[in-house]
Amino acid sequence: MREYWKLLRFLKGHYGILALATVFMLISTLFQGVQLSLLIPLTDKILTNNKIIFPGKIPFFLQSFVDQINVMEPIKLLYIAPGAVAFLILLKGFFEFWYGYLMNDASQRIMRDVRLRLYERIQGLSLEYFSKKRVGELISRITNDVQVIENAVSYGVTDLIRQSFMVIMCVAFALFLYLKLALIILVLFPVIAWPMRQIGKTLKKVSKNTQEKMADINSLLLETISGVKVVKAFCNEIYEVSRFRKQNQDFYKLKMKAIRRMLLISPLTDIIGAMFGVSIFLFLGKTVIEHKISFGVFAAFFGSIMYVISPIKKLGNVHIITQQALAANARIYEVLEARPTVVEKPEAVDLPIIQKEIRMEQVFFSYDEESGEVLRNINLTIKGGELVAIVGPTGTGKSTLVSLIPRFYDPIQGAVLVDGVNLKEVTLKSLRGQIGIVAQETVLFNDTVHSNIAYGYREATKEEIKRAAFKAFAHGFIEKMPNGYLTMVGDRGFRLSGGEKQRIAIARAILKNPPILILDEATSQLDSESEKFVQEALDELMKGRTVICIAHRLSTIKKADKIVVLDHGQIVGIGQHEELLKTCNLYKRLYETQFQM
Repeated sequence: MREYWKLLRFLKGHYGILALATVFMLISTLFQGVQLSLLIPLTDKILTNNKIIFPGKIPFFLQSFVDQINVMEPIKLLYIAPGAVAFLILLKGFFEFWYGYLMNDASQRIMRDVRLRLYERIQGLSLEYFSKKRVGELISRITNDVQVIENAVSYGVTDLIRQSFMVIMCVAFALFLYLKLALIILVLFPVIAWPMRQIGKTLKKVSKNTQEKMADINSLLLETISGVKVVKAFCNEIYEVSRFRKQNQDFYKLKMKAIRRMLLISPLTDIIGAMFGVSIFLFLGKTVIEHKISFGVFAAFFGSIMYVISPIKKLGNVHIITQQALAANARIYEVLEARPTVVEKPEAVDLPIIQKEIRMEQVFFSYDEESGEVLRNINLTIKGGELVAIVGPTGTGKSTLVSLIPRFYDPIQGAVLVDGVNLKEVTLKSLRGQIGIVAQETVLFNDTVHSNIAYGYREATKEEIKRAAFKAFAHGFIEKMPNGYLTMVGDRGFRLSGGEKQRIAIARAILKNPPILILDEATSQLDSESEKFVQEALDELMKGRTVICIAHRLSTIKKADKIVVLDHGQIVGIGQHEELLKTCNLYKRLYETQFQM
Protein backbone atom coordinates (compact mmCIF):
# COMPACT_ATOMS: atom_id res chain seq x y z
CA MET A 1 0.00 0.00 0.00
CA ARG A 2 2.93 2.31 0.74
CA GLU A 3 4.06 1.93 -2.87
CA TYR A 4 0.64 3.03 -4.11
CA TRP A 5 0.72 6.15 -1.92
CA LYS A 6 4.17 7.01 -3.25
CA LEU A 7 2.82 6.71 -6.79
CA LEU A 8 -0.18 8.92 -5.93
CA ARG A 9 2.17 11.56 -4.52
CA PHE A 10 2.91 12.61 -8.08
CA LEU A 11 -0.68 13.89 -8.33
CA LYS A 12 0.03 16.58 -5.74
CA GLY A 13 -0.55 20.06 -7.11
CA HIS A 14 -2.91 18.86 -9.83
CA TYR A 15 -5.94 17.91 -7.76
CA GLY A 16 -8.06 20.77 -9.19
CA ILE A 17 -7.79 19.63 -12.81
CA LEU A 18 -8.23 15.98 -11.79
CA ALA A 19 -11.33 16.82 -9.75
CA LEU A 20 -12.92 18.76 -12.63
CA ALA A 21 -12.08 15.96 -15.07
CA THR A 22 -13.64 13.45 -12.66
CA VAL A 23 -16.87 15.49 -12.43
CA PHE A 24 -17.15 15.61 -16.24
CA MET A 25 -16.39 11.89 -16.43
CA LEU A 26 -19.10 11.04 -13.88
CA ILE A 27 -21.65 13.10 -15.78
CA SER A 28 -20.66 11.43 -19.05
CA THR A 29 -20.93 7.98 -17.47
CA LEU A 30 -24.31 8.87 -15.98
CA PHE A 31 -25.61 9.71 -19.44
CA GLN A 32 -24.35 6.32 -20.59
CA GLY A 33 -26.46 4.71 -17.86
CA VAL A 34 -29.51 6.72 -18.92
CA GLN A 35 -28.99 5.44 -22.47
CA LEU A 36 -28.99 1.88 -21.13
CA SER A 37 -32.27 2.51 -19.29
CA LEU A 38 -33.90 3.64 -22.57
CA LEU A 39 -33.81 -0.01 -23.68
CA ILE A 40 -36.93 -0.58 -21.55
CA PRO A 41 -39.38 1.84 -23.25
CA LEU A 42 -37.79 1.29 -26.68
CA THR A 43 -38.25 -2.48 -26.44
CA ASP A 44 -41.50 -2.76 -24.49
CA LYS A 45 -43.64 0.12 -25.75
CA ILE A 46 -42.30 1.21 -29.12
CA LEU A 47 -41.32 -2.11 -30.71
CA THR A 48 -43.74 -4.58 -29.07
CA ASN A 49 -46.45 -2.28 -27.57
CA ASN A 50 -46.36 -4.23 -24.31
CA LYS A 51 -46.56 -2.82 -20.83
CA ILE A 52 -43.39 -2.29 -18.84
CA ILE A 53 -43.38 -4.80 -15.97
CA PHE A 54 -40.82 -4.75 -13.13
CA PRO A 55 -40.30 -7.87 -11.00
CA GLY A 56 -40.67 -5.92 -7.74
CA LYS A 57 -41.78 -2.63 -6.28
CA ILE A 58 -40.13 0.56 -7.50
CA PRO A 59 -40.25 4.08 -6.02
CA PHE A 60 -43.56 5.93 -6.42
CA PHE A 61 -42.22 8.69 -8.68
CA LEU A 62 -40.73 6.11 -11.05
CA GLN A 63 -43.86 3.99 -11.00
CA SER A 64 -45.86 7.10 -11.92
CA PHE A 65 -43.49 7.82 -14.80
CA VAL A 66 -43.71 4.19 -16.01
CA ASP A 67 -47.53 4.31 -15.84
CA GLN A 68 -47.55 7.39 -18.08
CA ILE A 69 -45.34 5.65 -20.62
CA ASN A 70 -47.53 2.52 -20.50
CA VAL A 71 -50.61 4.52 -21.60
CA MET A 72 -48.82 6.45 -24.36
CA GLU A 73 -49.21 5.53 -28.00
CA PRO A 74 -46.13 3.74 -29.45
CA ILE A 75 -46.07 6.07 -32.47
CA LYS A 76 -45.84 9.11 -30.19
CA LEU A 77 -42.93 7.57 -28.28
CA LEU A 78 -41.29 6.65 -31.58
CA TYR A 79 -41.13 10.34 -32.54
CA ILE A 80 -39.88 11.43 -29.11
CA ALA A 81 -37.23 8.73 -28.60
CA PRO A 82 -34.77 9.61 -31.43
CA GLY A 83 -34.57 13.23 -30.33
CA ALA A 84 -34.03 12.22 -26.71
CA VAL A 85 -31.33 9.71 -27.67
CA ALA A 86 -29.57 12.25 -29.94
CA PHE A 87 -29.64 14.89 -27.20
CA LEU A 88 -28.20 12.43 -24.67
CA ILE A 89 -25.42 11.38 -27.08
CA LEU A 90 -24.58 15.06 -27.71
CA LEU A 91 -24.33 15.83 -23.98
CA LYS A 92 -22.38 12.64 -23.35
CA GLY A 93 -19.93 13.51 -26.15
CA PHE A 94 -19.46 17.04 -24.80
CA PHE A 95 -18.57 15.85 -21.31
CA GLU A 96 -16.44 12.97 -22.68
CA PHE A 97 -14.32 15.40 -24.68
CA TRP A 98 -13.68 17.68 -21.74
CA TYR A 99 -12.93 14.95 -19.21
CA GLY A 100 -10.56 13.33 -21.74
CA TYR A 101 -8.85 16.64 -22.47
CA LEU A 102 -8.51 17.63 -18.80
CA MET A 103 -7.32 14.18 -17.73
CA ASN A 104 -4.64 14.14 -20.45
CA ASP A 105 -3.65 17.70 -19.56
CA ALA A 106 -3.26 16.65 -15.92
CA SER A 107 -1.21 13.58 -16.85
CA GLN A 108 1.11 15.61 -19.10
CA ARG A 109 1.57 18.21 -16.35
CA ILE A 110 2.38 15.46 -13.87
CA MET A 111 4.92 13.85 -16.20
CA ARG A 112 6.47 17.24 -16.91
CA ASP A 113 6.92 17.78 -13.17
CA VAL A 114 8.25 14.25 -12.56
CA ARG A 115 10.87 14.64 -15.32
CA LEU A 116 11.86 18.03 -13.89
CA ARG A 117 12.08 16.65 -10.34
CA LEU A 118 14.27 13.80 -11.57
CA TYR A 119 16.56 16.11 -13.51
CA GLU A 120 16.81 18.56 -10.60
CA ARG A 121 17.67 15.71 -8.25
CA ILE A 122 20.28 14.32 -10.64
CA GLN A 123 21.88 17.76 -11.03
CA GLY A 124 21.86 18.17 -7.24
CA LEU A 125 23.60 14.89 -6.48
CA SER A 126 27.31 14.69 -5.71
CA LEU A 127 29.88 13.30 -8.15
CA GLU A 128 30.17 10.23 -5.96
CA TYR A 129 26.69 9.13 -7.05
CA PHE A 130 27.64 9.29 -10.74
CA SER A 131 30.71 7.14 -10.14
CA LYS A 132 28.34 4.30 -9.20
CA LYS A 133 25.62 4.83 -11.84
CA ARG A 134 25.67 4.49 -15.61
CA VAL A 135 24.62 7.57 -17.57
CA GLY A 136 22.36 5.46 -19.80
CA GLU A 137 20.59 4.09 -16.75
CA LEU A 138 19.84 7.58 -15.43
CA ILE A 139 18.58 8.65 -18.85
CA SER A 140 16.30 5.60 -18.84
CA ARG A 141 14.80 6.74 -15.51
CA ILE A 142 13.84 10.10 -17.03
CA THR A 143 12.54 8.70 -20.32
CA ASN A 144 11.39 5.08 -20.20
CA ASP A 145 10.36 4.83 -16.54
CA VAL A 146 8.51 8.14 -16.64
CA GLN A 147 6.67 6.92 -19.75
CA VAL A 148 5.43 3.89 -17.81
CA ILE A 149 4.23 6.20 -15.03
CA GLU A 150 2.48 8.34 -17.64
CA ASN A 151 0.46 5.34 -18.80
CA ALA A 152 -0.64 4.71 -15.23
CA VAL A 153 -1.68 8.34 -14.74
CA SER A 154 -3.27 9.08 -18.12
CA TYR A 155 -5.00 5.72 -18.63
CA GLY A 156 -4.84 4.08 -15.22
CA VAL A 157 -6.31 6.91 -13.15
CA THR A 158 -8.86 7.74 -15.85
CA ASP A 159 -10.09 4.18 -16.21
CA LEU A 160 -9.88 3.48 -12.48
CA ILE A 161 -12.40 6.25 -11.76
CA ARG A 162 -14.52 5.84 -14.89
CA GLN A 163 -14.77 2.06 -14.90
CA SER A 164 -15.31 1.89 -11.14
CA PHE A 165 -18.22 4.30 -11.52
CA MET A 166 -19.51 2.27 -14.47
CA VAL A 167 -19.44 -0.90 -12.34
CA ILE A 168 -21.25 0.86 -9.48
CA MET A 169 -23.84 2.30 -11.84
CA CYS A 170 -24.49 -1.01 -13.64
CA VAL A 171 -24.68 -2.93 -10.36
CA ALA A 172 -27.01 -0.32 -8.85
CA PHE A 173 -29.21 -0.44 -11.97
CA ALA A 174 -29.32 -4.25 -11.88
CA LEU A 175 -30.10 -4.27 -8.17
CA PHE A 176 -32.89 -1.79 -8.80
CA LEU A 177 -34.38 -3.93 -11.58
CA TYR A 178 -34.05 -7.35 -9.90
CA LEU A 179 -32.48 -7.30 -6.44
CA LYS A 180 -32.26 -11.05 -5.76
CA LEU A 181 -30.79 -12.05 -9.09
CA ALA A 182 -28.40 -9.11 -9.21
CA LEU A 183 -26.61 -10.47 -6.13
CA ILE A 184 -24.93 -12.92 -8.53
CA ILE A 185 -22.49 -10.08 -9.27
CA LEU A 186 -21.07 -10.53 -5.76
CA VAL A 187 -19.90 -13.96 -6.93
CA LEU A 188 -18.62 -12.61 -10.25
CA PHE A 189 -16.19 -10.11 -8.71
CA PRO A 190 -13.95 -12.48 -6.70
CA VAL A 191 -13.96 -15.07 -9.52
CA ILE A 192 -12.44 -12.47 -11.86
CA ALA A 193 -10.37 -10.59 -9.25
CA TRP A 194 -8.26 -13.54 -8.06
CA PRO A 195 -6.62 -14.42 -11.41
CA MET A 196 -6.18 -10.69 -12.10
CA ARG A 197 -4.26 -10.33 -8.87
CA GLN A 198 -1.98 -13.27 -9.68
CA ILE A 199 -1.27 -11.94 -13.18
CA GLY A 200 -0.54 -8.49 -11.74
CA LYS A 201 1.99 -9.81 -9.22
CA THR A 202 3.87 -11.66 -11.95
CA LEU A 203 3.78 -8.65 -14.27
CA LYS A 204 5.27 -6.36 -11.63
CA LYS A 205 8.38 -8.55 -11.48
CA VAL A 206 8.58 -8.90 -15.25
CA SER A 207 8.09 -5.15 -15.70
CA LYS A 208 10.96 -4.35 -13.34
CA ASN A 209 13.26 -6.66 -15.30
CA THR A 210 12.05 -5.11 -18.57
CA GLN A 211 12.82 -1.58 -17.39
CA GLU A 212 16.26 -2.64 -16.16
CA LYS A 213 16.96 -4.25 -19.52
CA MET A 214 15.92 -1.03 -21.28
CA ALA A 215 18.40 0.82 -19.05
CA ASP A 216 21.09 -1.63 -20.22
CA ILE A 217 20.18 -0.92 -23.84
CA ASN A 218 20.32 2.85 -23.25
CA SER A 219 23.74 2.52 -21.61
CA LEU A 220 25.06 0.41 -24.48
CA LEU A 221 23.72 2.88 -27.05
CA LEU A 222 25.24 5.86 -25.22
CA GLU A 223 28.65 4.18 -24.91
CA THR A 224 28.91 2.89 -28.46
CA ILE A 225 27.48 5.94 -30.23
CA SER A 226 29.53 8.44 -28.20
CA GLY A 227 32.57 6.19 -28.64
CA VAL A 228 31.96 5.51 -32.33
CA LYS A 229 35.50 6.60 -33.27
CA VAL A 230 37.00 3.96 -30.99
CA VAL A 231 34.59 1.31 -32.28
CA LYS A 232 35.56 2.03 -35.88
CA ALA A 233 39.26 2.41 -35.10
CA PHE A 234 39.35 -1.14 -33.72
CA CYS A 235 36.96 -2.51 -36.39
CA ASN A 236 34.53 -3.64 -33.70
CA GLU A 237 31.28 -2.76 -35.49
CA ILE A 238 30.23 -6.43 -35.79
CA TYR A 239 31.10 -7.08 -32.14
CA GLU A 240 29.02 -4.11 -30.94
CA VAL A 241 26.11 -5.12 -33.17
CA SER A 242 26.21 -8.61 -31.64
CA ARG A 243 26.18 -7.10 -28.14
CA PHE A 244 23.22 -4.94 -29.03
CA ARG A 245 21.47 -7.90 -30.69
CA LYS A 246 21.70 -9.89 -27.45
CA GLN A 247 20.43 -7.03 -25.29
CA ASN A 248 17.66 -6.34 -27.80
CA GLN A 249 16.65 -10.03 -27.89
CA ASP A 250 16.58 -10.24 -24.09
CA PHE A 251 14.34 -7.16 -23.98
CA TYR A 252 12.07 -8.70 -26.63
CA LYS A 253 11.69 -11.91 -24.59
CA LEU A 254 10.80 -10.01 -21.42
CA LYS A 255 8.36 -7.81 -23.30
CA MET A 256 6.62 -10.82 -24.86
CA LYS A 257 6.46 -12.49 -21.47
CA ALA A 258 4.57 -9.46 -20.15
CA ILE A 259 2.35 -9.28 -23.24
CA ARG A 260 1.33 -12.95 -22.91
CA ARG A 261 0.11 -12.33 -19.39
CA MET A 262 -1.68 -9.13 -20.32
CA LEU A 263 -3.48 -10.87 -23.18
CA LEU A 264 -4.82 -13.50 -20.77
CA ILE A 265 -7.09 -10.91 -19.19
CA SER A 266 -9.47 -10.46 -22.13
CA PRO A 267 -10.33 -14.13 -22.85
CA LEU A 268 -10.40 -14.92 -19.14
CA THR A 269 -13.01 -12.25 -18.37
CA ASP A 270 -14.94 -13.13 -21.55
CA ILE A 271 -15.20 -16.81 -20.58
CA ILE A 272 -16.25 -16.04 -17.01
CA GLY A 273 -18.70 -13.38 -18.24
CA ALA A 274 -20.19 -15.75 -20.82
CA MET A 275 -20.77 -18.42 -18.16
CA PHE A 276 -22.58 -15.95 -15.94
CA GLY A 277 -24.48 -14.54 -18.92
CA VAL A 278 -25.76 -17.96 -20.00
CA SER A 279 -26.92 -18.69 -16.44
CA ILE A 280 -28.80 -15.38 -16.22
CA PHE A 281 -30.31 -15.80 -19.68
CA LEU A 282 -31.69 -19.26 -18.87
CA PHE A 283 -33.24 -18.08 -15.62
CA LEU A 284 -34.64 -14.75 -16.85
CA GLY A 285 -35.81 -16.15 -20.18
CA LYS A 286 -38.27 -18.32 -18.29
CA THR A 287 -39.64 -15.35 -16.33
CA VAL A 288 -40.20 -13.40 -19.57
CA ILE A 289 -42.06 -16.32 -21.11
CA GLU A 290 -44.21 -16.52 -17.99
CA HIS A 291 -44.88 -12.72 -18.25
CA LYS A 292 -43.46 -12.08 -14.77
CA ILE A 293 -41.28 -9.30 -16.24
CA SER A 294 -41.46 -7.48 -19.54
CA PHE A 295 -38.95 -8.10 -22.30
CA GLY A 296 -37.63 -4.54 -22.02
CA VAL A 297 -36.84 -4.98 -18.31
CA PHE A 298 -35.19 -8.32 -19.14
CA ALA A 299 -33.09 -6.65 -21.87
CA ALA A 300 -32.06 -3.78 -19.57
CA PHE A 301 -31.20 -6.15 -16.68
CA PHE A 302 -29.32 -8.60 -18.90
CA GLY A 303 -27.57 -5.67 -20.61
CA SER A 304 -26.49 -4.14 -17.30
CA ILE A 305 -25.10 -7.48 -16.06
CA MET A 306 -23.19 -8.11 -19.31
CA TYR A 307 -22.21 -4.47 -19.58
CA VAL A 308 -20.40 -4.71 -16.24
CA ILE A 309 -17.96 -7.24 -17.77
CA SER A 310 -16.32 -4.59 -19.94
CA PRO A 311 -15.45 -2.17 -17.10
CA ILE A 312 -14.27 -5.10 -14.97
CA LYS A 313 -11.99 -6.13 -17.84
CA LYS A 314 -10.68 -2.56 -18.10
CA LEU A 315 -10.15 -2.45 -14.34
CA GLY A 316 -8.05 -5.57 -14.79
CA ASN A 317 -5.96 -3.69 -17.34
CA VAL A 318 -5.71 -0.79 -14.89
CA HIS A 319 -4.36 -3.23 -12.30
CA ILE A 320 -1.76 -4.49 -14.79
CA ILE A 321 -0.73 -0.96 -15.80
CA THR A 322 -0.51 0.02 -12.12
CA GLN A 323 1.72 -2.95 -11.32
CA GLN A 324 4.05 -1.98 -14.15
CA ALA A 325 3.98 1.62 -12.93
CA LEU A 326 4.87 0.53 -9.39
CA ALA A 327 8.01 -1.17 -10.72
CA ALA A 328 8.95 2.03 -12.58
CA ASN A 329 7.93 4.09 -9.55
CA ALA A 330 10.42 2.24 -7.34
CA ARG A 331 13.23 3.02 -9.82
CA ILE A 332 12.21 6.68 -10.03
CA TYR A 333 12.08 7.07 -6.25
CA GLU A 334 15.49 5.44 -6.01
CA VAL A 335 16.80 8.60 -7.69
CA LEU A 336 14.41 11.06 -6.00
CA GLU A 337 15.28 9.72 -2.54
CA ALA A 338 19.03 9.71 -3.18
CA ARG A 339 20.81 12.33 -1.14
CA PRO A 340 24.00 14.19 -2.07
CA THR A 341 27.01 13.40 0.07
CA VAL A 342 28.31 16.96 -0.36
CA VAL A 343 25.69 19.14 1.31
CA GLU A 344 25.69 22.88 1.83
CA LYS A 345 24.87 23.85 5.41
CA PRO A 346 21.80 26.08 5.95
CA GLU A 347 24.00 28.60 7.75
CA ALA A 348 26.77 28.51 5.09
CA VAL A 349 28.30 31.90 4.27
CA ASP A 350 29.77 33.30 1.06
CA LEU A 351 33.50 32.78 0.76
CA PRO A 352 35.48 36.04 0.41
CA ILE A 353 37.97 36.35 -2.47
CA ILE A 354 40.69 33.77 -1.80
CA GLN A 355 44.03 35.44 -1.05
CA LYS A 356 46.25 33.60 1.44
CA GLU A 357 46.28 29.82 1.16
CA ILE A 358 44.57 26.48 0.63
CA ARG A 359 45.36 23.98 3.35
CA MET A 360 44.60 20.29 3.77
CA GLU A 361 44.89 18.95 7.31
CA GLN A 362 45.14 15.19 7.93
CA VAL A 363 42.82 14.43 5.00
CA PHE A 364 41.64 10.88 4.36
CA PHE A 365 39.31 9.97 1.50
CA SER A 366 37.55 6.87 0.22
CA TYR A 367 34.89 6.45 -2.48
CA ASP A 368 33.40 3.46 -0.67
CA GLU A 369 34.37 0.64 1.66
CA GLU A 370 35.24 -1.72 -1.20
CA SER A 371 37.77 0.61 -2.86
CA GLY A 372 39.58 1.38 0.40
CA GLU A 373 41.36 4.66 1.16
CA VAL A 374 42.29 6.63 -1.95
CA LEU A 375 44.00 9.41 0.03
CA ARG A 376 45.70 8.95 3.41
CA ASN A 377 46.93 11.52 5.89
CA ILE A 378 47.31 14.38 3.41
CA ASN A 379 48.85 17.50 4.92
CA LEU A 380 49.44 20.17 2.31
CA THR A 381 49.59 23.97 2.17
CA ILE A 382 49.26 25.83 -1.12
CA LYS A 383 50.03 29.52 -0.75
CA GLY A 384 48.28 32.23 -2.72
CA GLY A 385 49.94 32.85 -6.08
CA GLU A 386 51.83 29.56 -6.09
CA LEU A 387 52.02 27.16 -9.00
CA VAL A 388 51.81 23.71 -7.48
CA ALA A 389 52.38 20.61 -9.60
CA ILE A 390 50.90 17.27 -8.53
CA VAL A 391 52.81 14.26 -9.86
CA GLY A 392 52.73 10.54 -9.28
CA PRO A 393 52.03 7.20 -10.93
CA THR A 394 48.67 6.53 -12.56
CA GLY A 395 45.85 5.78 -10.09
CA THR A 396 47.63 7.27 -7.13
CA GLY A 397 44.91 9.84 -6.28
CA LYS A 398 46.04 13.01 -8.08
CA SER A 399 42.64 13.85 -9.58
CA THR A 400 40.89 12.94 -6.34
CA LEU A 401 43.13 15.31 -4.37
CA VAL A 402 42.42 18.33 -6.60
CA SER A 403 38.68 17.41 -6.66
CA LEU A 404 38.54 18.12 -2.91
CA ILE A 405 39.34 21.80 -3.52
CA PRO A 406 36.11 22.70 -5.40
CA ARG A 407 34.42 20.31 -2.96
CA PHE A 408 33.31 17.78 -5.53
CA TYR A 409 33.92 15.34 -2.69
CA ASP A 410 34.27 15.71 1.07
CA PRO A 411 37.07 13.97 2.97
CA ILE A 412 35.96 11.18 5.30
CA GLN A 413 38.41 12.56 7.84
CA GLY A 414 40.32 15.81 8.17
CA ALA A 415 39.51 19.20 6.64
CA VAL A 416 40.18 21.37 3.58
CA LEU A 417 40.50 25.07 4.47
CA VAL A 418 40.76 28.22 2.37
CA ASP A 419 42.17 31.26 4.17
CA GLY A 420 41.47 29.40 7.41
CA VAL A 421 37.80 28.73 6.59
CA ASN A 422 36.59 25.13 6.36
CA LEU A 423 35.03 24.54 2.94
CA LYS A 424 32.03 22.93 4.66
CA GLU A 425 31.17 26.33 6.15
CA VAL A 426 30.85 28.22 2.84
CA THR A 427 28.34 28.16 -0.01
CA LEU A 428 29.23 25.98 -2.97
CA LYS A 429 28.48 28.78 -5.45
CA SER A 430 30.87 31.23 -3.78
CA LEU A 431 33.58 28.54 -3.63
CA ARG A 432 33.27 27.11 -7.14
CA GLY A 433 32.75 30.58 -8.59
CA GLN A 434 36.39 31.31 -7.67
CA ILE A 435 37.81 28.18 -9.28
CA GLY A 436 38.49 27.61 -12.97
CA ILE A 437 39.03 24.07 -14.22
CA VAL A 438 40.58 22.92 -17.48
CA ALA A 439 40.59 19.14 -17.64
CA GLN A 440 42.52 16.85 -19.95
CA GLU A 441 39.19 15.43 -21.14
CA THR A 442 37.51 18.46 -22.66
CA VAL A 443 33.74 18.74 -22.24
CA LEU A 444 31.88 20.89 -24.76
CA PHE A 445 28.11 21.09 -25.21
CA ASN A 446 26.13 20.83 -28.44
CA ASP A 447 25.81 24.58 -28.68
CA THR A 448 27.56 27.51 -30.34
CA VAL A 449 31.22 28.35 -29.79
CA HIS A 450 30.03 31.58 -28.15
CA SER A 451 27.86 29.71 -25.61
CA ASN A 452 30.58 27.18 -24.81
CA ILE A 453 33.13 29.89 -24.03
CA ALA A 454 30.56 31.85 -22.00
CA TYR A 455 29.41 28.76 -20.08
CA GLY A 456 30.99 29.91 -16.81
CA TYR A 457 30.12 33.59 -17.29
CA ARG A 458 26.86 33.84 -19.21
CA GLU A 459 26.66 37.63 -18.90
CA ALA A 460 29.85 38.09 -20.93
CA THR A 461 29.74 40.44 -23.91
CA LYS A 462 30.85 39.49 -27.40
CA GLU A 463 34.02 41.52 -26.96
CA GLU A 464 34.91 39.78 -23.70
CA ILE A 465 34.43 36.40 -25.34
CA LYS A 466 36.62 37.40 -28.28
CA ARG A 467 39.37 38.65 -25.97
CA ALA A 468 39.32 35.35 -24.09
CA ALA A 469 39.52 33.46 -27.40
CA PHE A 470 42.49 35.64 -28.51
CA LYS A 471 44.36 34.86 -25.28
CA ALA A 472 43.68 31.15 -25.76
CA PHE A 473 44.82 31.42 -29.41
CA ALA A 474 41.41 30.17 -30.50
CA HIS A 475 40.12 33.25 -32.35
CA GLY A 476 41.90 32.37 -35.58
CA PHE A 477 40.27 29.00 -36.18
CA ILE A 478 36.90 30.20 -34.82
CA GLU A 479 36.75 32.99 -37.39
CA LYS A 480 37.33 30.47 -40.17
CA MET A 481 34.28 28.43 -39.12
CA PRO A 482 31.10 28.73 -41.28
CA ASN A 483 29.28 30.95 -38.76
CA GLY A 484 32.22 32.12 -36.66
CA TYR A 485 31.34 32.28 -32.97
CA LEU A 486 27.78 31.19 -33.74
CA THR A 487 28.91 27.86 -35.25
CA MET A 488 27.46 24.77 -33.56
CA VAL A 489 30.29 22.58 -32.26
CA GLY A 490 28.31 19.31 -32.43
CA ASP A 491 27.70 16.74 -29.74
CA ARG A 492 30.65 16.87 -27.30
CA GLY A 493 32.45 19.13 -29.80
CA PHE A 494 32.45 16.36 -32.39
CA ARG A 495 33.17 18.79 -35.26
CA LEU A 496 36.37 20.11 -33.64
CA SER A 497 39.82 18.65 -33.34
CA GLY A 498 41.22 17.79 -29.92
CA GLY A 499 43.43 20.88 -29.91
CA GLU A 500 40.55 23.16 -30.91
CA LYS A 501 38.32 21.79 -28.19
CA GLN A 502 41.07 22.30 -25.62
CA ARG A 503 41.65 25.90 -26.64
CA ILE A 504 37.93 26.68 -26.34
CA ALA A 505 38.00 25.13 -22.85
CA ILE A 506 40.99 27.32 -21.97
CA ALA A 507 39.16 30.38 -23.31
CA ARG A 508 36.25 29.46 -21.05
CA ALA A 509 38.59 29.41 -18.02
CA ILE A 510 40.25 32.68 -19.09
CA LEU A 511 36.84 34.39 -19.38
CA LYS A 512 35.83 33.28 -15.90
CA ASN A 513 39.01 34.92 -14.56
CA PRO A 514 39.12 32.95 -11.27
CA PRO A 515 41.66 33.39 -8.46
CA ILE A 516 42.27 29.61 -8.42
CA LEU A 517 43.04 27.50 -11.48
CA ILE A 518 43.02 23.72 -11.60
CA LEU A 519 44.74 22.39 -14.71
CA ASP A 520 44.82 18.72 -15.63
CA GLU A 521 47.67 19.17 -18.12
CA ALA A 522 45.61 21.65 -20.10
CA THR A 523 47.98 21.68 -23.10
CA SER A 524 48.23 17.90 -23.54
CA GLN A 525 45.89 17.80 -26.57
CA LEU A 526 47.63 20.59 -28.49
CA ASP A 527 50.14 20.37 -31.30
CA SER A 528 53.58 21.82 -30.66
CA GLU A 529 52.87 25.22 -32.24
CA SER A 530 49.51 25.68 -30.47
CA GLU A 531 50.99 24.49 -27.19
CA LYS A 532 53.65 27.20 -27.32
CA PHE A 533 51.09 30.00 -27.79
CA VAL A 534 48.58 28.62 -25.29
CA GLN A 535 51.29 28.02 -22.70
CA GLU A 536 52.27 31.69 -23.00
CA ALA A 537 48.61 32.66 -22.51
CA LEU A 538 48.37 30.40 -19.47
CA ASP A 539 51.56 31.92 -18.06
CA GLU A 540 49.92 35.34 -18.26
CA LEU A 541 46.69 34.00 -16.79
CA MET A 542 48.50 32.33 -13.87
CA LYS A 543 50.17 35.53 -12.69
CA GLY A 544 48.82 36.53 -9.28
CA ARG A 545 46.69 33.38 -9.07
CA THR A 546 46.90 30.11 -7.26
CA VAL A 547 47.40 27.25 -9.73
CA ILE A 548 47.18 23.54 -9.01
CA CYS A 549 48.30 21.50 -11.97
CA ILE A 550 48.24 17.73 -12.43
CA ALA A 551 51.46 17.61 -14.41
CA HIS A 552 52.64 15.14 -17.01
CA ARG A 553 55.27 17.26 -18.74
CA LEU A 554 58.68 18.37 -17.59
CA SER A 555 58.21 21.96 -18.83
CA THR A 556 55.31 22.44 -16.43
CA ILE A 557 57.07 20.79 -13.51
CA LYS A 558 60.34 22.73 -13.73
CA LYS A 559 58.69 26.12 -13.30
CA ALA A 560 56.43 25.02 -10.42
CA ASP A 561 56.94 26.74 -7.06
CA LYS A 562 56.15 23.47 -5.37
CA ILE A 563 55.94 19.86 -6.57
CA VAL A 564 53.82 17.38 -4.61
CA VAL A 565 54.67 13.71 -5.19
CA LEU A 566 51.89 11.21 -4.51
CA ASP A 567 52.24 7.46 -4.15
CA HIS A 568 49.34 5.16 -3.21
CA GLY A 569 47.35 8.09 -1.87
CA GLN A 570 50.13 9.48 0.33
CA ILE A 571 52.48 12.42 -0.07
CA VAL A 572 56.00 11.03 -0.32
CA GLY A 573 57.74 14.23 -1.33
CA ILE A 574 57.27 18.02 -1.46
CA GLY A 575 59.75 20.47 -2.93
CA GLN A 576 61.14 21.93 -6.11
CA HIS A 577 62.49 20.00 -9.05
CA GLU A 578 66.21 19.93 -8.21
CA GLU A 579 65.52 19.28 -4.53
CA LEU A 580 63.23 16.31 -5.20
CA LEU A 581 65.72 14.72 -7.59
CA LYS A 582 67.99 14.37 -4.58
CA THR A 583 65.46 13.57 -1.81
CA CYS A 584 62.62 11.58 -3.43
CA ASN A 585 63.40 8.27 -5.13
CA LEU A 586 59.93 8.01 -6.70
CA TYR A 587 60.22 11.48 -8.24
CA LYS A 588 63.67 10.67 -9.58
CA ARG A 589 62.31 7.46 -11.15
CA LEU A 590 59.34 9.33 -12.69
CA TYR A 591 61.67 11.99 -14.03
CA GLU A 592 63.97 9.43 -15.61
CA THR A 593 61.20 7.23 -17.12
CA GLN A 594 58.38 9.67 -17.86
CA PHE A 595 59.35 13.31 -17.78
CA GLN A 596 62.52 12.91 -19.88
CA MET A 597 60.63 11.14 -22.68
